[in-house]
Amino acid sequence: MLLALLLQAFSVGAGYAIMGAGIGAGLVALGAGLGIGRIGGSAMESIARQPEAGGQIQTAMIIASALIEGVALFGVVVCLLISFIR
Repeated sequence: MLLALLLQAFSVGAGYAIMGAGIGAGLVALGAGLGIGRIGGSAMESIARQPEAGGQIQTAMIIASALIEGVALFGVVVCLLISFIR
């Protein structure tokens, strides 16, 4: 099934753009998930070590997570635009 889909994508010229956009969107989502996971884990570890700084750490974590989400959304939009332009 997957091999047939890949062969069909390679046989058509626009298939490269669509396949590349799909792979790119997946990589963007994977990178954002890993980044936010590391931020959350590090924040929880630092709050456990220094509970009195929990509010400041949480604020910084939310801001950094929002910035990562913004970059990820931009990456997915770019990938979708590439796939729709033929």
